[in-house]
Amino acid sequence: MHKSAGRVSAIVVSYFTGPLLARAIASLKNQDDVCEIIVVDNGNWEGAVAAAIEVNPGGPPASIISGHGNVGFATACNLGAKRAKGEYLLFLNPDAVMPTGGVARLIADGARLKRPWLIGPKIINPDGSEQQGSRRMTLTPWRAFVEATRLYALAPRHPYFRRFNIHGDPCPDKVTALPVISGACFFLHREDYFSIGGMDERYFLHVEDVDFCLRFGEAGGVYFDPHVSIPHHKSSSRVSAIRVERRKTASVIRYFNTHFSDPYPAPFLWLTAGVLWATFAAKLAGRAATRAGALLRLRAELGGVGARRARQLSVRRRGR
Repeated sequence: MHKSAGRVSAIVVSYFTGPLLARAIASLKNQDDVCEIIVVDNGNWEGAVAAAIEVNPGGPPASIISGHGNVGFATACNLGAKRAKGEYLLFLNPDAVMPTGGVARLIADGARLKRPWLIGPKIINPDGSEQQGSRRMTLTPWRAFVEATRLYALAPRHPYFRRFNIHGDPCPDKVTALPVISGACFFLHREDYFSIGGMDERYFLHVEDVDFCLRFGEAGGVYFDPHVSIPHHKSSSRVSAIRVERRKTASVIRYFNTHFSDPYPAPFLWLTAGVLWATFAAKLAGRAATRAGALLRLRAELGGVGARRARQLSVRRRGR
């Protein structure tokens, strides 16, 4: 029997994640404080999730929630949380790895804080550098406008032009209160998760973690824990980058309309939404231009090969 049964339920939401899922599960099975692993299958190749679990025998039991289709990240998190039996909830992306002893350290650091608390570890790239999104400021319409228009370049040190992602700032050496942590990995008491209603299921993909941190911060504290570093391979799922950007843009606008319609005048919210959609359109056009250029280069290369073959054939025929 797992020696710390009953403490932490680990929840992994997977959507065509591939072989990285097995590694994430293995890292969770290596945690003494994890009593169960719940994989919410939003869509994977047939048998892929079961195979990822079977590759890692031993450790705490792992179960699969499936059959619901791709219901989005927020809804999937809630499905996993409702199934969970542990005192704590640990959410981990399927393309991330929990280091040995990481869960124990999160529990120990959380025990020093006043409840309710939400803790997010340091999210790092495969090369060890801190990943964008690991530490973030509150996302406001003004901050989104500054990001989209790149006004931060005018006065990067001015507080009015403070950027959303602050992973470039010096990393604190102790547990520190922050407005927003990453949804790639976060940890809290199960009871506290449901005290604010869990994730807002109106968000399908992206910004649900930002919304959760904002709502949780009003009830308790959101903290960044530099003592635990989580390697995270971004964009591992089989999904269109353009579809992701479209959903992200729609989610940001929904978030603003939900939380900032009172303090911000409607015309500025409309302006911000217009700028965000224009940014999305520019990305879409840029991707289309890149694909078109690649296609033209391929055709030119194939045409060149064809021309060379035709000349070689002509020379052979004349030689006869």
